[in-house]
Amino acid sequence: MASLPDVMIAAVTTAHGGWDVIEIRSDRPRPQPGSGEALVRVAAAAVNNTDIWSREGAYGTAEDPDAVAGWRGVPLDFPLIQGGDISGTVAAVGDDVDRALVGRRVIVDPAFEYEGGRPAAVVGSEVDGGFAQFHCSPAARIHDVTESPLSDEELACLPIAYATALGMIERAGCTAGERVLVTGASGGVGNAAVQILAARGCHVVAQTSEGKEAGVADSGAAEVLVRGRDWVENVAEVDVVLDVVGGEQFSSVFDRLRDYGRLATVGAIAGPVVSFDLRRLYLRHRTLIGSTMHTPEIFAGVVELARSGAVRPCVAATYDLASIREAQARFEQKDFVGKLVLIPPG
Repeated sequence: MASLPDVMIAAVTTAHGGWDVIEIRSDRPRPQPGSGEALVRVAAAAVNNTDIWSREGAYGTAEDPDAVAGWRGVPLDFPLIQGGDISGTVAAVGDDVDRALVGRRVIVDPAFEYEGGRPAAVVGSEVDGGFAQFHCSPAARIHDVTESPLSDEELACLPIAYATALGMIERAGCTAGERVLVTGASGGVGNAAVQILAARGCHVVAQTSEGKEAGVADSGAAEVLVRGRDWVENVAEVDVVLDVVGGEQFSSVFDRLRDYGRLATVGAIAGPVVSFDLRRLYLRHRTLIGSTMHTPEIFAGVVELARSGAVRPCVAATYDLASIREAQARFEQKDFVGKLVLIPPG
C-alpha cells in the first residue's frame, strides 16, 4: 500500500447536466480497500449510454418520463465518478481477502449490489466507477481473467454491454437455428448480441445505420438491414426480436415476429414511449419481455467469454481519460461500430 499514491486522477461528474458538469481532477482521494474489498488499478474503462443518460438524468419515472432521475427513478448523488465498464489489475486487497489476487488481470461486475438476483446498485451510478486511475469494489465482484487472450481495452467492453446482451438473450430463450432480429446492431449491446447469437448458431438479422454494414456483418450477422433504406416490414418473420432502440419503429419491428415469437427490449435510445396494436400481441400469442442488465449467473457467463476469448469486442477508438468529453460527444454521434474506451494515465 505504501507505494500507491494517496490521490488519483479522476473524471468527476458534479451534477446532472451536459458535458460541462464533468471535471478532470488530480486530487481525488484514492479509495482504500476495506474488509472484503479489492483495489483495482484501472487499465481501461468503456463508455456506455448509461453514463450519458445518468449524467443527464434522462431515465425519468413511471409517473413523469421527463423527470430528472437515474435508472432507479431518483436523482443521483454527486460528486460521482462514472464508468461501469472496468478492466485492470488488482493493486491491493483488504486484510481478509486472499493476497494471491494482487497482480491479477480482472474485470469488475458493474452490479455493486444485488437484490433478488438483480442489480440494486450499479458501479458509476450509485457508487464511484472506473473513470479514474483506481476503483475499489467488493472482492466478490472482481473476476480473474488473467489468462484471457483479449486486450485490456477489449475486456473493458464486456461488463455492461455483453452482460446486458447475454441477459436479454437468455430471457428470450434464443437457441441455435432460430432467426433473431437485432436492432441497433452497431452499438455496444446490439453488437454484443450479434456476436453471442452467431456463436450460438442463430441466424442473425441485424439492423444498423448506413455505413456500418460491413462492421456488423463482420460481427456475425447473416443479414444486414440499413435503417431508413431497407424497410423492416419486408423482412421475413423471425423467432425473436432483440430491441435496444424503441422509438417510432417499435411497432414495425414487433410485427416481424412469427406466431408465438418473443421480443425482448433493453433500451430506448430512439424514444421511450411507443405504441403498437395490442391485438398483434395477444391474437398471435407473442411474448413481450423487459430485461435490465444481468444476474450473477449471467455475469459468470460473461467471465467465461472473457477467459476463452469466444467473442472479440470491437474497439472503435480509445481516448485518454482527460478527453472524456470528446469521447462522449463521439458516442452521441453514433458514427462507429462497437465501443469507445477511455484510458486513465499511468
